[in-house]
Amino acid sequence: MMNRLKSFVQGGNWCFNECMKRALVCFIGPVFLSAGVYAQQTDRFMGEIVNYDESTVPAYTLPDILLTAEGKKIKAVSAWEKHRRPEVLALFEEHVYGKTPARFDSLKFVVTKENVVAMAGKAYLKEITITAWNSGNSVSFPVVLFIPNKRTKPAPVFLLINNRSSRNTDPTRIEKSDFWPAEMVIDSGYAIAAFHHSDVAPDRKDSYQNGVLKQLFPEELEKDNGMKAIGVWAWAASRVMDYFKTDKEIDSGKVVLVGHSRGGKTALWAAAQDQRFAMVLSSCSGSTGASLARRKYGETISLINKQFGYWFNNNYKKYSNDVNSLPLDQHMLIGLVAPRPVYTTNATEDRWADPYGSFSSLVQAKPVYDLYGKKVTLPANMPGVNKPIIHSAIGYHFREGKHDLNIYDWTNFIRFAKLHFNL
Repeated sequence: MMNRLKSFVQGGNWCFNECMKRALVCFIGPVFLSAGVYAQQTDRFMGEIVNYDESTVPAYTLPDILLTAEGKKIKAVSAWEKHRRPEVLALFEEHVYGKTPARFDSLKFVVTKENVVAMAGKAYLKEITITAWNSGNSVSFPVVLFIPNKRTKPAPVFLLINNRSSRNTDPTRIEKSDFWPAEMVIDSGYAIAAFHHSDVAPDRKDSYQNGVLKQLFPEELEKDNGMKAIGVWAWAASRVMDYFKTDKEIDSGKVVLVGHSRGGKTALWAAAQDQRFAMVLSSCSGSTGASLARRKYGETISLINKQFGYWFNNNYKKYSNDVNSLPLDQHMLIGLVAPRPVYTTNATEDRWADPYGSFSSLVQAKPVYDLYGKKVTLPANMPGVNKPIIHSAIGYHFREGKHDLNIYDWTNFIRFAKLHFNL
């Protein structure tokens, strides 16, 4: 069935029509029911009807990821990197996440605390403060980093954009969490780090500007295409990458960026912009993350702008009720990560994040990976529950459970990283 979906192209763009919709309903319905997902087909939220019924997903046409604005088909990596990739990146800057300022005055890293025998001797703990200056103002934020002591060379590292309580990334390890299972990652031979998103941009519509935006880049607040909260969180991830480049105990060529939900959206956007990230793992990122916007299933552009409009630039509000005029969709964000490995997830109890729309987005990003000759083994149909796709440059799993980042996710993230880093 998915092969038929993938092959239906009209005018250079991928189309989803009524015939394909009926085929999808026959396939996806049993998948969700067998996963124990309740059969409610609609809900109401913030004055809008939320669709959970595949039969009412509208017909839509996706922009062709390999077709330039001038109508030229991209057939080579050189043309993608020189022409189409910058074009797609600029579309996301202008219409969705905002354009990240290219410069700031200076950056400083200070290791504020160390413990060479953390985790009962298994790890070296570093707590780092990163300070950035611009136009006479500064912003500082903390990073926690554990490095395995049992190693013979610099360690690859997982960096989490933490959008949950800071207790999840407790450097004392008095509190431990499946959201950031540091001991498990250390035992696997990887370093693990985290910063908290609200330390650089508070996750509130009335105070998100307090931090990096107001102190370093106040002009962004006045621009319709200026970056907002997600842009700041992504900017901070790149500053942590700057630090990793200075730490001789970290393999800065093997930095894996991880995020969940809004953090998952941020991880994809950060990796799209900053190609120093070797891999990105995005958990349950949903709307304006991995999921296709044009499906109008679960959380829509309208709903996310109503509730979290401060995450995105002002221009994105234009598409709340006119998604088909948006000159991009989220498969193009996945494509910007290529040729680097990318892995996304969904959960059976999280229809809000549109699991099928997320998987479809990966399928539609495959042509960019094909240009690079990367092996992509996405199945013809959406995989079943707890059937991870690991041996592929584009990885995915649809697990049982709720909207979360847990041990099952991390287990597969580690497997995926080991495979692609040949560890």
